[in-house]
Amino acid sequence: MTDGPVSPVQAGKKVILRSAQDVTALINSGQLRTGKSFAITLIALGGIFLDAYDFTSLAFGMPYIAKDFQLTPGMLAVVSASIMVGALLGSVVGGYFVDRLGRFKVFMADMVFFVVAAIACALAPDVWTLIIARFIMGVGIGVDFPVAFSFLAEYASNKKKGGTVSLWQPMWYVAVASTFALLIPVYFLFQSMNWGENHMWRIVVGFGAVPAILIMIFRQKYMAESPSWAAQNLGLHEAAKILKKTYGVDAEVAPDAVDPRAERNQFKMTLTEAWGKLVSRKYRARTVLAGVINAGQAMEYYAVGFFVGQIVLAMLHTQNVMTNIISSLILNLCFGVTGGFLGAKLSGKIGPRKLSLYGFCGTFLCMVIAGNLSNVEGIWSWVGAIVIGLLIFCHAAGPGAQGMTMATMSYPTSLRGAGTGFTQIGIRLGAVAGLVFWPLATAAWGTRALLVLAVVPAIAIVVILVNKWDPHGRDVDAEDYETELAPALAKS
Repeated sequence: MTDGPVSPVQAGKKVILRSAQDVTALINSGQLRTGKSFAITLIALGGIFLDAYDFTSLAFGMPYIAKDFQLTPGMLAVVSASIMVGALLGSVVGGYFVDRLGRFKVFMADMVFFVVAAIACALAPDVWTLIIARFIMGVGIGVDFPVAFSFLAEYASNKKKGGTVSLWQPMWYVAVASTFALLIPVYFLFQSMNWGENHMWRIVVGFGAVPAILIMIFRQKYMAESPSWAAQNLGLHEAAKILKKTYGVDAEVAPDAVDPRAERNQFKMTLTEAWGKLVSRKYRARTVLAGVINAGQAMEYYAVGFFVGQIVLAMLHTQNVMTNIISSLILNLCFGVTGGFLGAKLSGKIGPRKLSLYGFCGTFLCMVIAGNLSNVEGIWSWVGAIVIGLLIFCHAAGPGAQGMTMATMSYPTSLRGAGTGFTQIGIRLGAVAGLVFWPLATAAWGTRALLVLAVVPAIAIVVILVNKWDPHGRDVDAEDYETELAPALAKS
């Protein structure tokens, strides 16, 4: 299947499967053609949309939540951290179950967390109900990342894998912009009805259940299990059925085929075994590089991107609520979405390592420039606001997208869920660091705190220059068949 020239496999044409590697190689080769590819990508990215929407709506609502429940700074910190704690737990166990139980089952169960948590948050009668609901939402977010990225990678060819996975970043910024776009009519509704602004967050957060339900419906109708995972864990006959449903290919299992389920011990690992493999000599450099890039980009985003509206207000020396909403909408839409799409387009051409390096260089320069424009007046304050937009652009085109692309493309099918889940630990730790650092730093230094934050991309730049791992142009899925299965496959 992997030898010879690559030619498109049209719907209805018969292909012969002799091993699980044939299924993976067929998809990675780019031979398969289906009109469902774009729809499958969008549905897989739907979870990312919900992640960003829920994070953003709750972030905007934090000042109002504090007033609504009359919270002390300490309790507000607990409320804020609960979603991150849940996300950390969800990513750790979620990545493991994605590899153990399958992509599709976890994909569907994951949406239940979003629906229940969104409604519970919106209707929370007290702060402890809100904390529990936010924790549940965090678990859903943590689980969704490894399953979404595994799906994106395993439905794309090697040539398109980097660009497809990187599409999560523009989707993230589309979701953030959508949140602020929704806030505009909600804000004017509350103003016209003389309702208290303290409850505005409930409408926006609760609305998150609507897209979650729609995504569940579309996933059930249009998506199936990952063919690569199915081949390794459910057998070639089940993988053949999925290829038929998804690509319209008439796949037939050869009489002399190697049943991968007889070798399932190679693919079935305990959580300890999976994590041990991630830090083994073979994968250690990949895990370290993916972890550093993701921790760095997360601290950048949750310090700057998360508070971008408030940073612009500080730059322009105003505290107007609509200025906060409009500036956040414009910066995310004009700089975040465009940067994300550029990163997705370039990822397949120059790879996630170089894009991360270039992006961190850009964010470093923007932080230094914006930090030195923190106390200016007039036109220079607007220049500072634009530089913040450029910072978002560099982040979205570079490490923001490429961090998870690096993690997803660095591990084979049997380890991809655990690898992306493990990498999420770096993201959550970086996120907590950013969320804690920025309020404290701006209280002490104002937006000049950007000069201190510039240390983060500087460290990431050094690590990338030292660590030479780059998944670009490599077929890492073939690594699943280099050891135990190699003798069996040689006979087929």
